[in-house]
Amino acid sequence: MIVRLAEEQDFNGFLGLAAQVECWFGPMVEDVGFRDAVRKHIRRSTAIVASSAGPDLLGGLLFATKAPTHHVHWLVVSERSRGKGVGRALMAEAMRRFVRGPGSVEVVSFGADHPGARASGARVFYERLGFAPAETVESGPEGGSRQVFRRAVT
Repeated sequence: MIVRLAEEQDFNGFLGLAAQVECWFGPMVEDVGFRDAVRKHIRRSTAIVASSAGPDLLGGLLFATKAPTHHVHWLVVSERSRGKGVGRALMAEAMRRFVRGPGSVEVVSFGADHPGARASGARVFYERLGFAPAETVESGPEGGSRQVFRRAVT
């Protein structure tokens, strides 16, 4: 597995990853706002991908680097690569590359009652990385609950 900054040729790979999780997040692949956000993060060098020898991405991450509160805007791991350390590698690279303390890193993930919370393992994933559940926020576009997870950095 290679974890690196995303390049323009990775755009379709991000869309392929998005297609795998639209059942949890709502429509993204055809959403102009999502597509523009991916392109903007790639241009700004705040998009990271995990790749292998094959043509499909293993995972991708979009990150906002505004200190003191950094934000994981989107992180997804392909269905076939979940549970194999891809998400952890993406987060480690983002933390190494972008985060300087003091401050915090935040991500909005599924609320505890959201069907994707258990199926994706996202809540457990972030807690294992040292994030703590915090305040709830507005529901996602599909109507599912959302919650902030926060990790302090020094």
